[in-house]
Amino acid sequence: MSATTAAPEVVHLTVPERIALGRAARKETARSDHATLAVQASRDPIGLLEAQAAPRVQELLPIRYGRMLASPFAFYRGAAAIMASDLATAPRTGLQAQLCGDAHLLNFGGYASPERTLVFGINDFDETLPGPFEWDVKRLATSTEIAARDRGFGRSDRLAAVLATVAGYRETMRQLAKLPNLDVWYARADVDSLVAELQQGRERKDARSLERAAAKAPLNDRHALARLMHVVDGEPRIVSDPPLTVPVTELGEGRDELQAAVRTVFRAYRHSLQSDRRDLLEEFRFADLARRVIGVGSVGLRSWIILLLGRDKSDPLFLQLKQAEASVLEPYLGRGDYASHAQRVVRGQRISQASSDIFLGWTRVDDLDGAAHDFYVRQLRDWKLSVDLTQILPRALAIYGRWCGATLARAHARSGDRIAIASYLGKGDGFDRAVAQFAKAYADLTEQDHAALTEAVRSGRLPATEGI
Repeated sequence: MSATTAAPEVVHLTVPERIALGRAARKETARSDHATLAVQASRDPIGLLEAQAAPRVQELLPIRYGRMLASPFAFYRGAAAIMASDLATAPRTGLQAQLCGDAHLLNFGGYASPERTLVFGINDFDETLPGPFEWDVKRLATSTEIAARDRGFGRSDRLAAVLATVAGYRETMRQLAKLPNLDVWYARADVDSLVAELQQGRERKDARSLERAAAKAPLNDRHALARLMHVVDGEPRIVSDPPLTVPVTELGEGRDELQAAVRTVFRAYRHSLQSDRRDLLEEFRFADLARRVIGVGSVGLRSWIILLLGRDKSDPLFLQLKQAEASVLEPYLGRGDYASHAQRVVRGQRISQASSDIFLGWTRVDDLDGAAHDFYVRQLRDWKLSVDLTQILPRALAIYGRWCGATLARAHARSGDRIAIASYLGKGDGFDRAVAQFAKAYADLTEQDHAALTEAVRSGRLPATEGI
């Protein structure tokens, strides 16, 4: 191997050296500095939303804005680009990890592991990128504050939930710092343990609701997928439900070329899979294709669902092809070492999750809609489970927030220097309280941004279709 092609040398620091890194970071950025929220005078949240929407499917944007209008919490879910801009001016520790990039409460939940157990983890990585670990912590803590306001909780209950969220991160990171590398890599949580903790905390209503949902997750997925299908001329087809689900046959002029392009994407994606999983996928045959609108912040991105059939017509597999665009963090952190945006999403998910979808992969196509696009692929539903934040009680929100914080710490520990981060965080709750202060200030700012969106829709600057 020549010197020009040799892999870079990996430097291995000792534990004392890594602890010293964390302590040195405190001198550069004190833990109390994280309470600071200093926004730029030129800040324009609506302008950022408009810029982000420019390359998206324009006819779908009213759905996005309509969903963000629903509440400040709904707005926050779609406003990762706005918060990234605000975090870029905040103090930084210099301690890096693979960020989720959009670590709000509803991007955590249950999903099936390859071993068919229901695990708890982060389930959205569209914005993933290496960056300062505290950016994810601040976004998660702020989402807890806003969710608590959405439920009408008092100030003390809101603070307790936010502090629990950040303490879950800090305490778990300190525990992980003491573990061997492989133990950290395999560390994960399951939904049954969350149910048990809710029961022990006498949050029995929330525990029973989650327990029932967990027990029914496989069945609910089958029912949900069955509702997406009907039989036409003896063949399973995807049910039309415009504007959210539109079969390719209903998309008008150019649909044949579009279908051919998407099938090309699908064929190319298979090469990103491990050979055994590619062999399994190739046992399924193509049956139908539809455009599918999902989420809040993702609305307007090109997203497709493919219906595949396995053993027979009663053996469906739904895969989702979702466009990956530049992470909202890239303008402030750089693009990173990725061949494509879709590869960035997949690599970020694989390194952050203890268990990932067996069909997770990526590809790029150069001629879809006359332009090049990156796509990643995953199963449409695989025992997906989320906590109902619209009904959650104060103590249960604190428990759930702590679980999300701990889950985020496990994800960061797989990519970042867990010993240095733990050293920076320390034993006390100084970091927790600083972030809680930031979360309160940023929740106030989000309410102002939500009001600005409401005014932009009222004035006609932005179109919105509500209730979809």
